[in-house]
Amino acid sequence: MTVAIDRATGKVRGGRGPRRGLGQRLKHGYQKHWYAYVMIAPVIVVLGVLVLYPLVYGLYLTLTDANSLNTARTIGVNHIDATYKFIGLDNYQDILFGPTSYDRFWSHFIWTIVWTALCVALHYTIGLGLALLLNQKLRGRTLYRLILILPWAVPTFVTVFGWRFMLADGGIINLALDALHLPTPDWLESTFWQRFAAIMVNTWCGVPFMMVSLLGGLQSIDASLYEAAEMDGASAWQQFRYVTLPGLRSVSSTVVLLGIIWTFNQFAVIFLLFGNTAPDAQILVTWAYYLGFGQQPRDFAQSAAYGILLLAILIVFTSFYRRWLNRNEPQLAI
Repeated sequence: MTVAIDRATGKVRGGRGPRRGLGQRLKHGYQKHWYAYVMIAPVIVVLGVLVLYPLVYGLYLTLTDANSLNTARTIGVNHIDATYKFIGLDNYQDILFGPTSYDRFWSHFIWTIVWTALCVALHYTIGLGLALLLNQKLRGRTLYRLILILPWAVPTFVTVFGWRFMLADGGIINLALDALHLPTPDWLESTFWQRFAAIMVNTWCGVPFMMVSLLGGLQSIDASLYEAAEMDGASAWQQFRYVTLPGLRSVSSTVVLLGIIWTFNQFAVIFLLFGNTAPDAQILVTWAYYLGFGQQPRDFAQSAAYGILLLAILIVFTSFYRRWLNRNEPQLAI
């Protein structure tokens, strides 16, 4: 091997120079990409103020016994200093393993899992069915798409309040059931029917998003694949199983993950439908709100601890979900 040496400097030509230190690399990166840093600085500041600071402060509150009686507050012209103290992990111990842990956490956790699984399953199944129908050549297909997208376009609080009026004792749903001589459930009073109504309303709100996302995925599948499958004698079910589902894999994995995260943290539907009147129908996020703002004294520390636990659950689930997808990618692609 021949090594060329510069006679003037004595350095090896084409050789690597000494590795720069961290400070030098940061300085060089800033000098080279300063414009990009300036452009993203406002976003970083906003995210830091709206996301990072509340998250860090909430994590700190979980390690204290803060409530509405011992936090700093101003009454008239009098300012009362905070008197809460640091208690470590006692809040997590009480929530997960305390004497009332089942009633305060585990029962709501189980219902939240059931609620999320049923809602996302209904979202995906109904959304895929509607997407398959709208992907066909139908007369008035644009009008159908517009009508089916309306529940997603209407603000959530308007939709939920509309359902609340219809599900009331004298609402149109019970009037219609009574006219048909069918039982009229206590939609907003009985625990079973409260949960049934919550799933029904959330399904109504969530199906359009799933439908639009899957419809876009269907339209991106190469039509020649269906032509080849048809020439090979594949039935409609075989085309759906071996062409449509694999073609929707990337879209499905993304929208299902988003659906699980959104449904797991779905505050608006439960809160606007029942408020604080249905303790057995509360999911973890609405129960955390009740602890922090719906009772006296307001327990800020335990409410924040519920929020951290929710975040931890979703982080762990998302990690396992992505690993499962990566591990099963060859099988799912067949």
